[in-house]
Amino acid sequence: MTARPILRLQGVSKRFGGLTALDEVDADVATGAITSLIGPNGAGKTTLFNIVTAILRADAGSISFEGLEISRMAGFQIARRGIARTFQNLRPFSNMNVLENVLVSALHRDPFNLALSMLPLFREATAMKAARAASETLLQLTSLHERRFDAPPELPYGSQRRLEIARGLALKPRLLLLDEPFSGMTPTEAAELMSLLLGLKAGGLTLFLIEHNMNVVMGISDHIIVLNFGKKIAEGPPRDIQRDPRVKEAYLGE
Repeated sequence: MTARPILRLQGVSKRFGGLTALDEVDADVATGAITSLIGPNGAGKTTLFNIVTAILRADAGSISFEGLEISRMAGFQIARRGIARTFQNLRPFSNMNVLENVLVSALHRDPFNLALSMLPLFREATAMKAARAASETLLQLTSLHERRFDAPPELPYGSQRRLEIARGLALKPRLLLLDEPFSGMTPTEAAELMSLLLGLKAGGLTLFLIEHNMNVVMGISDHIIVLNFGKKIAEGPPRDIQRDPRVKEAYLGE
């Protein structure tokens, strides 16, 4: 990879008792690119995301973001540095409407604003207005603006996925991690989301995603990293990954 990596993992390992989930994984995520992480179920993909975002701690290795070591940082510190993520299992606030779900993330980016937002007099303050305007813009971007007053469970599944992305974008990340964002989508929904992600990339955002839909992966990725049983077995551009015999044997098939 020729571009400067925004995220670098070196020798990252994680064990759960006698199970090795990640085994000395080295990986670079290039700035401004779409990098996909693929592999069979149980390969260690979500574990890697959980370590990057401090949900789990690595047993060995280092992780740097924009040249700064983040391995021992707390999750909120990593988020404020510029890394956001979505989860495979949808996690909206069901007691809030769509707009409020995004607004919470927009306010959370600045803890001072989040604290002030609890005060009645802050409701019409400048910072609240700015956060609301930013949230409305993100809902336009993700084609959710017309549903902004609906409860998340009322949305079609693909729209709930886009809501997760809008919430992540509200944190104004420079790196967005997406855990199976196309899961459960219809072909039309997937095509719309592919267009959205390519647009985000064109706007300068770096994307790192876990995905099982190989049409999507091969269609939008600049670089692909392949895990199997916790080990990195291949990496490269889509064309090379499709031809790699190790990847065919472990995951893609013939």
